[in-house]
Amino acid sequence: MKSLATWGGACLAIGLIAGTTFWGISSWKAQTEKPFMLSPETVASYLHAVIEAQRTVYTTNVVDTLQSKGIHAEEHWKQQKALPLPAQMILDGGRLVAEKGLGFKYRLASNTPIYVWNSPATDFERTGLEVVSKNPDKPFTGFVRVGRDRFFQAIYADRAVSQACVACHNAHLNSPKKDYQLNDVMGGIIITIPVTEP
Repeated sequence: MKSLATWGGACLAIGLIAGTTFWGISSWKAQTEKPFMLSPETVASYLHAVIEAQRTVYTTNVVDTLQSKGIHAEEHWKQQKALPLPAQMILDGGRLVAEKGLGFKYRLASNTPIYVWNSPATDFERTGLEVVSKNPDKPFTGFVRVGRDRFFQAIYADRAVSQACVACHNAHLNSPKKDYQLNDVMGGIIITIPVTEP
């Protein structure tokens, strides 16, 4: 009888150890098989860092350097055989990305645009541009709907990183604001990322 109780206790202990081990392995396996997910805020901040870095490099290493050698960035650069303006690099890059059909978009916009098509397209964008003009160190973010689709939008302050930016906006006939200075917020970079429903 005593050996039967001992044998039963041993079986119970082995069963508990086996069950705990199986549960632990199953739990660990489930954790390692979960897809790696980034928040839309993180994705937007990564994308913005790349866009901003590329524009800054182009502006300072290409436009400013060549301007000192008599080669200028011009609005009608193709016709004038000149360099594209830094803003045109962002706008053209954004168009090319949109053509890929990924749902991800980025563009420049301003509440004081030179051209009306660079105005905010929604109340969310208009509000975001106002907010980042007052607090340029923090993006304005949120979820928006376009039809039945849901998107995350992040609006980052777009500063005048070069004297070329300031000179172009201040001298342009269509510009409603003609007193920009270096590092002023001129508008925003709007990043739009498609998101699935929760």
